[in-house]
Amino acid sequence: MKLRSLITTTILFSCSGIMAQDDPEYRMEFGAGLGLTTYEGDFNGAILSGKNTSPSGSIMLRRVMNPRSALRFALGLGSIKGSSKNISTYYPDFNTEKYAESAREPYEFKNTLVDFNALYEYNFFPYGTGRDYRGAKRLTPFIGVGLGFTYVNCKNGTIDMSAVPARIVKSSSDLFGSPEMTGSSGMFTANLPIAFGVKYKVADRVNLGLEWMMHFTLSDKLDGVKDPYHISSTGIFKNTDCYSNLQISLTYSFWEKCRTCFKD
Repeated sequence: MKLRSLITTTILFSCSGIMAQDDPEYRMEFGAGLGLTTYEGDFNGAILSGKNTSPSGSIMLRRVMNPRSALRFALGLGSIKGSSKNISTYYPDFNTEKYAESAREPYEFKNTLVDFNALYEYNFFPYGTGRDYRGAKRLTPFIGVGLGFTYVNCKNGTIDMSAVPARIVKSSSDLFGSPEMTGSSGMFTANLPIAFGVKYKVADRVNLGLEWMMHFTLSDKLDGVKDPYHISSTGIFKNTDCYSNLQISLTYSFWEKCRTCFKD
């Protein structure tokens, strides 16, 4: 009698385990995101400054390696904007209005930005419906790091102030406008993206994400101006411009894994 009860209990637990994992797993996700891009550079001192924030969008493709990790490729389009007006740092060639020089207009820019990045994502919990992978959670925080590339169209042109002699102001007649932007308007650079966020599986194939990503670039010309103090900077990520993205995304899962294939 005891043996029969033991066999029955074992069968019931086995069946419940099989039923608990009846949802398929998927290899890929495709979707899009909308958010806000914030410029971080010489003409902005706050990480989440509303006056330096612009709308942005992206499309993304995610390769799910396992419930804990994934590779994501994203292409984004947006803009960055800023102004020398009312910033705490004083630049001799750009009117900040904190040290008002009436003959100079504040330097302002709004540049189109295109970003491509490849990101490795690590989920703090196994991600899934809970019926596709034992122990999977519908909600999980994640972190990500990768490599990206940035193209910026500086509509007003660019200038390297380290190559421009500093102007000596002797009288009010010397207080003319910002330096002439004679450099190329197109600027291309690499960036290091670091992301923090959460994922939520709305349905078997539908995924909702919320993330904040910081892009550390290798260039100081995202705003069109390099080295505004006339002092050349050297070293990786030293005195370079950055930008951040706060984004909400929606993706669709596809390419179902074969349940009966060995090591699929």
